[in-house]
Amino acid sequence: MNLQELSLEELNEANRNTLMESLGIEYTSVSSEKVTGRMPVDHRTCQPGGLLHGGAHLALAETLAGLGSALIVDINDFSVSGIQVSGNHVRSIDHGVVYGTARIIHEGNRTHVWNIDIKNESGKLVSTCRVTNMITKKNG
Repeated sequence: MNLQELSLEELNEANRNTLMESLGIEYTSVSSEKVTGRMPVDHRTCQPGGLLHGGAHLALAETLAGLGSALIVDINDFSVSGIQVSGNHVRSIDHGVVYGTARIIHEGNRTHVWNIDIKNESGKLVSTCRVTNMITKKNG
């Protein structure tokens, strides 16, 4: 399978019956340098206090960075695994939609590092995250 040949609709369809579908995460644009997506702020993604859950921020960030790395490598020969994710949440949000933009900041042979900014509908920063993906050769 060559991910570069898949349409945005096909990439989103591949997330059926996964955490991404459960959280309502959708890709909105993809390239090997940048991946964007959105996630609703609703009962699926909020903590009991009604605010967007920090783990949901991180799930969106890792989802976007993971696809970005998978677009760079040949996934027939290599696996992409998130090995580190962190986030700084700078603004709370309790409704609407958040938008994530993942940009690669290091593209090595064995690791990719992505910065992901997550913003609200007004374009204000809600959190900024960092994801490191490990690239490993598949056996066989």
